[in-house]
Amino acid sequence: MSQREGSLEEPKAESSISLLPHLEAKIRQTHSLARLLTKYAEQLLQEYVQHQGEPFGLPGFSPPRLPVAGLSAPAPGHAGLPVPERLQLDAAALATLPVLLDGVRRLQAELNPRAPRLLRHLEEAALQARALGAAVETVLAALGASTLGSATEAAVAADTPTAPGGFSAKVLGLHVCGLYGEWVSRTEGDLGQLVSGAPA
Repeated sequence: MSQREGSLEEPKAESSISLLPHLEAKIRQTHSLARLLTKYAEQLLQEYVQHQGEPFGLPGFSPPRLPVAGLSAPAPGHAGLPVPERLQLDAAALATLPVLLDGVRRLQAELNPRAPRLLRHLEEAALQARALGAAVETVLAALGASTLGSATEAAVAADTPTAPGGFSAKVLGLHVCGLYGEWVSRTEGDLGQLVSGAPA
C-alpha cells in the first residue's frame, strides 16, 4: 500500500520540479522584453516632444496636468507592495495603454500628418504594451496569482477625448507617452526582483 502511494506522489514531485526552470525562463524573457521596451519608450518620448513645436522641449516648460482616462502614474507606495501585487498593477496598466497610445496616434495623424515615423512608433508602442502585458499575465498565472480587473478598451476609448484643442491634444499625448515609459520601467524593475531572487 505504501509503495502504491509512493508511486502516485512521485510524478507530482517531478512535475513541480520541471515547472521551475520553465517559469524562471519565462520571467527572464519577460524581463528582457521590459528592459528593451524601457529604452524604446524613452526614445518615443523624445521623438514625440521633437514634433510638437514650442513650448514643448524648451527648458523650464512645465505642461499642465491633464487627466488620462483609465490610467495614472504608479503610486508612491507601489515599491512597498509584494512583487505579485506589483505585477498585477503592471498588467492592468499595460492592458489600458494600447488604446491610449492608439488615441494619441490618431490625434497626431491630424496634428502631424507629415511625421510618419512618429505615427509608426506610436502604433508599435501600442502593440509592444499589449505584448508585454500578455507576458506579465502569463508570469502571474504561473505564480498562481490572478490578474486585476482593468478598464476595458471600450470604456477607455469612450472617456478619451477624440478631438481636443491642438495644445491640449499635444499635452495629452505627452502624458500618455510618459505613462507608457513609467509603467514599462516599473514593470522592468518589478520583474527584476524575481530575476535577482530578491524576496517578494
